[in-house]
Amino acid sequence: MKLTRREVLAGGAVLGSSLITTRARAEPLLTEDGLYRQPWFLESFLELGEDLQGAANLGKRFAVMWELRGCPYCRETHLVNFARPDIGDYIKANFEILQLNIIGARKVTDFDGAEISEKALAAKYGIRFTPTFQFFPESVADLAEKAPDKREVARAPGYMRPDDFLALFRFVREKEYETKSFRDYLRAVRG
Repeated sequence: MKLTRREVLAGGAVLGSSLITTRARAEPLLTEDGLYRQPWFLESFLELGEDLQGAANLGKRFAVMWELRGCPYCRETHLVNFARPDIGDYIKANFEILQLNIIGARKVTDFDGAEISEKALAAKYGIRFTPTFQFFPESVADLAEKAPDKREVARAPGYMRPDDFLALFRFVREKEYETKSFRDYLRAVRG
């Protein structure tokens, strides 16, 4: 059996599903760089095309969460929104989330092959607030040829109340962005 880099990083293929189940219930950790991190967030070599393809192979959507040390709304997202079982369970089942630091120095390979720092990538995509969620299409096809502002299918800049937060993830998962704005979707689901 050949292991993928994703399986080795996640430990799933080697360590078995019981560890993954235990980790999925764990609380977010405060990392050395001052960011809260969910134990089920994507472990990545920071190659966006590979991460998107890996998510698609699992039948999931790919999203990037941009954060900043000391951001009170990032903390709120972790300790309130992700902590709600209906939200956490839905996101874990349907999304791969890559956490990036808006002022970080780690090298990330963008969809177009450019290898740049997290900070430079944030500037390239016009990320100005934390937390910001970027949602990408189901496939990497043609992403490299598109301008950065045309690559994502949805974006959420800033903190969202839990119910709206969950609605955003449903909006993306159900591909409602193809026919309506998120605002129109929210009006429809609120009835």
